[in-house]
Amino acid sequence: MKLLDGITYSHEHVKIDLSGIKKNEDCRLDTFNETIEEFKELKSKGVANIIEVTNRGIGRDIEYIDKVAKESGLNILCSTGYYKEPFLPKEAYDLDEVGLSRIMIDEIINGIEGSNIKASIIGEVGTSVNVITPMEEKIFKASSRAHVDTGAPIITHTSLGTMGIEQLKIFESYGIDLDKVILSHVDLTGDLDYILSLIDRGCNVAFDTIGKENYQPDGLRIDLLYELCKRGLSEKILMSMDITRKSNLKSRGGIGYAYELDVFIPRLLERGVKQLHIDNMTKSNIVRILK
Repeated sequence: MKLLDGITYSHEHVKIDLSGIKKNEDCRLDTFNETIEEFKELKSKGVANIIEVTNRGIGRDIEYIDKVAKESGLNILCSTGYYKEPFLPKEAYDLDEVGLSRIMIDEIINGIEGSNIKASIIGEVGTSVNVITPMEEKIFKASSRAHVDTGAPIITHTSLGTMGIEQLKIFESYGIDLDKVILSHVDLTGDLDYILSLIDRGCNVAFDTIGKENYQPDGLRIDLLYELCKRGLSEKILMSMDITRKSNLKSRGGIGYAYELDVFIPRLLERGVKQLHIDNMTKSNIVRILK
């Protein structure tokens, strides 16, 4: 599926279920009507695309996603792959990296779960805080194989922003063009030099926990983005919110999906980030990466 002209939220979950492991029902995002309501609002504000990074074993529901897309009018691109421990399905343990890569390749080429909807993204594939477990390394190697065979871009999960360099080293060992890789959640490090070191290796980075001030104040995200854009690096940055909980929704008292557009971007402009840079981070870059 191709991107439509407009703003893209580059890292979201239309439906996800992490409630079992986390033992918290709030972590089962399955609010069909409320999601459609918020997505319609996004469309009215210029959003055209959602990159949906829920994958195998964490509640991906392709029929549900398709219904949300049709009801809301947003273009939703789906993903294949496996998340991170302890959220991996049994098949991730049973199969080797070649077997896992074949599953991903099949979902990219032929379609997801018997549907005619093909995965556009390998992601979000993740690593733990300050460590890559052997299972997570296997997933990264399988994802690398699937990328080499299909060209599908890879979106990773970095827990609290850690292990980014180590992730890139695995991709580099497979000869992957790192401009096809997006490292998510780097804003959670709060470390400008670290983020610069990732970009220097050639990958893209995502500030995609916007509004999650319990992890990191948005003021720091804005300061980091200002410094990166001042250095002319906006072409390597993407933005999103990574909403995963019912309580994040506006109807449940949360900030809602439109927070990025209504609150965060105006604060960026006020800080001195130019509209050109914002357009790169919300529109242009993802088109290049998915081409």
